[in-house]
Amino acid sequence: MIVFCTLFSSCFKDVDFSEAENIQLTPDLKVSIIEYQLNEIDFTDSETGIFTPVIHDTIRLEYLDDSYVQDGLMYAEFRFKHENTFSFPIGSKIIFLSEENNSQFQVNYTIPAGSDVNPGIIDTLHIMEGEEIKKVRRSINMAIELQILEEPKSLEGELDFSSRGLYRFEF
Repeated sequence: MIVFCTLFSSCFKDVDFSEAENIQLTPDLKVSIIEYQLNEIDFTDSETGIFTPVIHDTIRLEYLDDSYVQDGLMYAEFRFKHENTFSFPIGSKIIFLSEENNSQFQVNYTIPAGSDVNPGIIDTLHIMEGEEIKKVRRSINMAIELQILEEPKSLEGELDFSSRGLYRFEF
């Protein structure tokens, strides 16, 4: 009898089950978006062998193509990091696109010139929250465009890129 009274008087005394609908979960999801390493060959047209100062690629962000993710997304933080050993600066344009390839927002910056001994490094953080989060919700593709900003004396070098996303949800 004592055990029975103890169980039912101490465990549930301060619990208000009518508040269950007010419980909010706010999980964070960290995602590696894309990583690559380019060298002089990547600035050469594969068919003609001619130097090209602009290269681009587009990737699909499949994890954003989900109604559960779309409804709960409240905050996004994007981190883009480049390390450049080319002897010239490179313009970087990262464009987030809708399903119809309409631009939602972009992140532009210049990657400084570097060398093998002293690479040019840029580490950019871009935060989307509040009303701006709607632009992330509409984005399903990410286009990356790189443009050499000066006439190169030599094409020797490498460009390393890594990108991460931190997404915060509220359910």
